[in-house]
Parts: sequence; structure tokens; C-alpha cells
Amino acid sequence: MAETAFQTLYRREFIAGIEERESFLRKCVTTEGNVNGNQFVFLVGDSGSAEATTRGANGLIPARADNQNQYTATMAEWHDLVRKTSFTVDLSQGNQRRMMQMTSMGVINRKIDQDLIDVLDTATNTTGSTATMSVALVMKALTILGNAFVNIGDEDNMFGVITNAAWAYLMQTSEFASGDYVDVKVFNGSVKRMWRWAGVNWVRHNLLTGTGTNAEKCYIFHKEAVGSAMDKDRVVSKPGYNEEQDYHYVRTSGFFGSVMLQQGAIVQITHDGSAYVAT
Repeated sequence: MAETAFQTLYRREFIAGIEERESFLRKCVTTEGNVNGNQFVFLVGDSGSAEATTRGANGLIPARADNQNQYTATMAEWHDLVRKTSFTVDLSQGNQRRMMQMTSMGVINRKIDQDLIDVLDTATNTTGSTATMSVALVMKALTILGNAFVNIGDEDNMFGVITNAAWAYLMQTSEFASGDYVDVKVFNGSVKRMWRWAGVNWVRHNLLTGTGTNAEKCYIFHKEAVGSAMDKDRVVSKPGYNEEQDYHYVRTSGFFGSVMLQQGAIVQITHDGSAYVAT
């Protein structure tokens, strides 16, 4: 006869699986424009590199027109639908309804960022051959932007999006991590997902193309380099119940798209992150 009769105990709340659930990139790009049906139009205007002139022989000042370009982001609908029977919801461990809402919103947020990453990957200005992240590499990218007349001193609108490996290399440089150079001691406290350094607002992102390889694509750019279009009235996360078939569901939907606005305002850094992968 057994002397023990153990019970199986279950944690009441579910533990969230490890995956990206938040959109980080939309706050790094331009979101203002005019909606026309499924199209979102951005207007970029400049002088067209015009130079000052003197009066003509007739005594009149020559007139010119501004250089105006319209860039259109075509919005598409994106959805995630998760469905569970009442039997699953009522008898399974954890809050199944909350789990559906959390995972479904995460799917759409990842799609928003992936849409923007696809546009970033079309950048034509680069820092050259593959290298590991360094202060010199950051300065090279900023110099390229500065030479292209980008206002790199506009620190509220300058952004850098890098991989975790690129961040790890920066953490080992005194100019980035030493209290002798920066106000915030990065080795003191939690690991930050977003921070400001060298006049750039940095974001560590897990979904950048090539992450974990010797061809990671990182970026430094001005906010006005890329446009993000979204019909905010059509972004919904809607829970519901089907009485006939006795199932619960959550449908999260978004209507959005992205477009490159100014190639000269973005630089791609091909980074070798292969040394920082699991073995």
C-alpha cells in the first residue's frame, strides 16, 4: 500500500511565453500625413539645393519654385484571430481570455515593426563593409548623415536601431559605458531597451534583419526618413463569443503601411553579431 498520495498543483496564472509583443519603431518615424482611401500621402519639400541669386540685368530678382515630392504609403489590413472553445477556456489552466488578448495584440505589433523594418532594409547609404559596433562606426554613420545636410543635432528626432550584439559591443566601450563620459551609468540598474547617447535615441530591437549572424542590419536615421501610415480608428482588439458554436475569440486588426521618404536621412550599418550567439 502506498504511503503517499501526492497532488498535482497548477499555478493559477499563466506565464507569458518569451516573444516580442510591443511595437518600438513607430515612435521613431514620421506619422503625419493625409489619408485618401487606402493611401497615406506624405509631402517632402525643400529648395532643391537652390543657390542665392543677384538681380538680373532687368533689375528683377529671379524667382524659383520649391522642390516638392509626394510619397504614398499604401495601407493594407492585417489581422490576427485566436479562437478557443468554451471547454478550453473554462477548464484550462490560467486566464485563457487574457492570454488570447495578449498574444493577439503582440502579433499585430510585431507586424507593424516588421513593416517598418522592411522599409529600413531598402536604405542605400551604408557605412561600408561588415564590422563590429564601435564608437568610430557610430561616428562614421553620423558623419555620413551630416554631410548629407541631415540635422544630426536634432536629438529629439535622431534614432538608432541596433541589435543586441551591437549593443553588447557598445557596452564595452568607455565612451558609452563610463561615468566619465555619460550622465547615466549604464552598468548601474536594469538593462534599458531605449536610451539616449551621442545625440541619438537608441532602440535595441530583436527583429532586425540578420539578427544573430555576421550580417545584422542596424540603422541610424532622422525621424523624417521613413513614414508610417495607420488608420487609428480601425486598429481594434475585439473579444467575442459565438453562442451557436460555443467558442470564444479575440480578433485584433490593423490598417497600416510604411514608405521611405528620404534616403539621404538614413544610414545602414552591416554589423557582425555572430560572436554573440548561443553555442
